[in-house]
Amino acid sequence: MSEYTADQTFEKADFTLRALPKAEYENCKFINCDFSGSDLSGVKFLDCQFTHCNLSLANITKTTFNEVNFSDCKMLGLRFENCNDFGLAFNFSNSKLDHCSFYKLKLKKTTFKNSQLHEVDFSETDLSGSTFDNCDLLHATFDRTMLEKADFRTAYNFSIDPDNNRIKKAKFSQSGLAGLLQKYDILIS
Repeated sequence: MSEYTADQTFEKADFTLRALPKAEYENCKFINCDFSGSDLSGVKFLDCQFTHCNLSLANITKTTFNEVNFSDCKMLGLRFENCNDFGLAFNFSNSKLDHCSFYKLKLKKTTFKNSQLHEVDFSETDLSGSTFDNCDLLHATFDRTMLEKADFRTAYNFSIDPDNNRIKKAKFSQSGLAGLLQKYDILIS
């Protein structure tokens, strides 16, 4: 891949009709773009911003996301574990990430803010120091997940088994304690 694009803004582009050229995109902005079901495999995104974009069911095999911000995006069913994990770093705000998978990824200090993460797979993911600020984690899977120093104080609908995940120094609110005790089938009022 030799094509390189920097400091460009792509607005209202429909990449379902014509694929985004396989290239390296640095410091680019994608606004109101439709990538749903498109092939983004092998594309490199460095310091890019996606705003009001639909990336649902896009192929992100060997895609590079390095310091990428997603805001107000629809990102259903993405398999982030298929991405290039070298330098993988992104943040999400006001986005819908239902049915995504982050299996076995190292996502230290990732911020999820005001986002919906229904049935997301965080199995064996390293989320140390990550923040889930006002996030809906209904039926999200935490299995052998590294959650040390993660912040769940404003997250809700989560179920995390303290015996099966590393939660040392993770932050929870009193109202979130039920999500830690769910397996005990006890009533908290």
